[in-house]
Amino acid sequence: MKPAQEISIQLDKYELLTVLGHGGMATVYRARDRRLGRNVAVKVIHRHLRDDTEIATRFVREARAVAKLHHPNIVEVFDVSEPQEAERYLVVELVEGSSLRRFLAEHGKMPAEVAAALAIEVADALQHAHENGVIHRDIKPENVLITARTEPPGAGSPSRAPYQGGRVKITDFGIAKILDTQGVTVTGQVLGSPSHMAPEQIEGSEVTARSDVFGLGVLIYECMTGRLPFEGQNPAQVLRKVIEGRFVSSERMLPTIGVELGRIVDRSLSHEPSERYESAADFAAALQSELSRLGFEDPYLELTAYLDGPRLYAHEFTEQIVTRLVSVAERARDERDVLLSASLFNRALAYKPHDSELIAAVARLAKQRAWVRRIRKFAIWGGATAILALAVLVSVRLLNSRINRHSPQSKAEPTAVPHSTQLVVPIVAAMPSEPVPQPAKNAYTKRPQPARDNHRASDAIPVEQSSETRSVQVIITGASGGRLLIDGAEQSWFGVHHELSTGMHRFEVLPPNEACCVPPPPKTIEITPGANDQKVILAIEFRESTLFAQGPAGGTLICGELFPGSLPIPGKRTVRVTKAETKANCTLLPPAGSSDRPKTVDVVLRPGDTFTVSG
Repeated sequence: MKPAQEISIQLDKYELLTVLGHGGMATVYRARDRRLGRNVAVKVIHRHLRDDTEIATRFVREARAVAKLHHPNIVEVFDVSEPQEAERYLVVELVEGSSLRRFLAEHGKMPAEVAAALAIEVADALQHAHENGVIHRDIKPENVLITARTEPPGAGSPSRAPYQGGRVKITDFGIAKILDTQGVTVTGQVLGSPSHMAPEQIEGSEVTARSDVFGLGVLIYECMTGRLPFEGQNPAQVLRKVIEGRFVSSERMLPTIGVELGRIVDRSLSHEPSERYESAADFAAALQSELSRLGFEDPYLELTAYLDGPRLYAHEFTEQIVTRLVSVAERARDERDVLLSASLFNRALAYKPHDSELIAAVARLAKQRAWVRRIRKFAIWGGATAILALAVLVSVRLLNSRINRHSPQSKAEPTAVPHSTQLVVPIVAAMPSEPVPQPAKNAYTKRPQPARDNHRASDAIPVEQSSETRSVQVIITGASGGRLLIDGAEQSWFGVHHELSTGMHRFEVLPPNEACCVPPPPKTIEITPGANDQKVILAIEFRESTLFAQGPAGGTLICGELFPGSLPIPGKRTVRVTKAETKANCTLLPPAGSSDRPKTVDVVLRPGDTFTVSG
């Protein structure tokens, strides 16, 4: 931090103490209010912006609008410079803590439910702002602050009551609007990464509350997966992907997120504003509903517990979430909600891909789903007549069962069927009979032989026998050299067409080695009837690399090709890589006030390795 004697700017009402940071618009200082004797944060806009009359006017107007907002999750505005003062500045609440960007760099991605809880807090603040006519326009981790706990926990478990929110705070409301002159916003040069901007904002269309919903969707996606939904080698590529709406769904990016939460996040990232949630409150309500389904009734409690001990919480989270997923999945199965049950079991398997009890549960569910599918197919074919006939047939069987149970005749002798029951025979005979399932000639329906790498035959899912088959083509993306297992048995995959019986099958891909790549969780996929090939796409992700920056405190490392924002020195962050070796140029910026010049360094990242940059 730059000491007070090296700060050349002087303000009448505020004593500037140290530099807290620099942004595209302003330098932020820790300061002391000379009149009230309290510490505050003062944002002094850069001189080249101060001299722009339009920006100066917008600065004051937006500051007054944001000053109307009073919410525990919004950094409060205390004061703004007078027109006659030499400097343009904004005085806001001083938040002791760090930005969400720095928090993610230190701790990595969050458990999905915690990220959802954080998004609920941010959405609550955004809803308050929107109701007061203020759109943020620039929701990103750099503008979300994580505060330190200011009060010790009371007796028992922490709850919302002692803290009343405020562990997460949004800052820099309206900055994008202030800077939106002469095409500054569109270029992305001042606002940073364009990955968080809604398509309509990039295209210069009307910016609404749904634009902030999009920005919040990008933020929660990154918190959950550790990656941005829209990535590219340069801002132009990113802008193109945002405008085209091309991104990998969050659940596919990280299967432990689950289908239900993934669907909510993906909807917030819809290209068309009308397809997103209408308001931040609706987005928060959808997240709350899904959290409640799994027993997370108090999202703030979960968020607080995580922020107070991220590593311990993450260590214990897997067992907790798997237990909850299995409990809700079993309840859904008992209620005949097979699709929900399957998605929950699959999410549990993503956490524990080789858990024999989970594998057996999925196998039982696969059989149940197969019978449900047959009954539906039967009912659709026959219409009302088939349904009536099925009901009558069940009645006949029940009646025969009662007759057999009470008849004194020997079981070896046939029991006479009453005349009334014989009347249903023509109706039943008129319906198509369900073919007796026979093992398909080339289907993988028999118990497989033991596979290599400790993948035993007991790991295989029993496949529902079916006489109907379909050609299946498996495509493995990502790292090369992967091996394929279908229902526990290793199979060739490149250019091979597998003839599989219709029904549920378990697909698993083994990476070439675990040092470079992340073993993806097995997927249980239904092979449906059809004439064309059914494609099954599996991905082998490279392990993240670690970039470690060391040197004098206060410096920063910028690697625009590798990640958005900057890395404080000393510090480290994980970087997603998509190939065996990634090369990039980074810039080392010296601490504020240092006489050193910025330095360019060559960075080479390999999956699973750590690269150290020394400043």
